[in-house]
Amino acid sequence: QVQLVESGGGLVQAGGSLRLSCAASGRTFSIYAMGWFRQAAGKEREFVAGITMIGGSIDYTDSVKGRFTISRDNAKNTVYLEMNSLKPEDTAVYYCAARRLGGVRQLDYDYWGQGTQVTVSS
Repeated sequence: QVQLVESGGGLVQAGGSLRLSCAASGRTFSIYAMGWFRQAAGKEREFVAGITMIGGSIDYTDSVKGRFTISRDNAKNTVYLEMNSLKPEDTAVYYCAARRLGGVRQLDYDYWGQGTQVTVSS
């Protein structure tokens, strides 16, 4: 099993920045990739960014390219999501996830965090 704990959410004005962190514990050697997803009220959960733990291959959804940066610290088993130029439409609960196999964009991750709220005011 792998446990994921997110932190760093909060309330920020449009144009501001936040950094989310996701710390993994447990059988972390089994993790192939980690990703960030978000779910706005009344909407489906969507992919935001993903990174492979070996090689560091990265992918982003189009709406956050150039504004969000995903990174990893393998020594700390932690993944970060740096979010800049935030917009009100970025408001959502952000979830960290980890998977043993498969593509980073797919929703069928093996492990999920509890989520952290990000609210961007206009």
